[in-house]
Amino acid sequence: MKQPPENGRDDTAMRKARDAAMTAAKARVWFVSEVLPLETVLMQYIQRNWRNQSDVADIRQEVYVRVYEAALHELPEQAKPFVLTTARNLLINRVRREQVVPIEAVADLESLGAAAEEPPPDRVVMAREELRRLQLALDSLPQRSREAVVMKQVDGLSRRDIALRMGVGEETVKRHLTNGMRALANFLYGEPTDLRRKP
Repeated sequence: MKQPPENGRDDTAMRKARDAAMTAAKARVWFVSEVLPLETVLMQYIQRNWRNQSDVADIRQEVYVRVYEAALHELPEQAKPFVLTTARNLLINRVRREQVVPIEAVADLESLGAAAEEPPPDRVVMAREELRRLQLALDSLPQRSREAVVMKQVDGLSRRDIALRMGVGEETVKRHLTNGMRALANFLYGEPTDLRRKP
């Protein structure tokens, strides 16, 4: 006797639900046995490659969510490379979303091999040369101006916070920033000057 079409659809829906439940169960078992034991390695990786340590626990959780969701579709052959690649991609995406990209983050991403779309080799050489020139310019600044510029432009601190850290007034910080940025601009875009000379 032939089953009515409704029952056939119900059987298909039940089969799909049963398969999904089995897949979820397999993913849970895989996650607990293969991924959770990698937590120490994952945490070390994130801490080594992300400056803001207060974000580390959130990043770990986000990695776990992405790994688990991927496992629901297909279990990876090897857990460790999959987890670390997921973490790397997540960190890259976070850096891209940041409004201010610290110089250290650029260096960290280079060490991660993070270039999703490889720029042409000449662009890479030019960018590295610009970073070298910037580092030379920073190294040429008087110490206090360099500290103020790095705290402002790299760390993103306010003048008030910089003043507190340096133990000086905000006007002094303003003077250090003005002198430092002017000297950097002259070094990078203008006539070569002695940056240690008093203005």
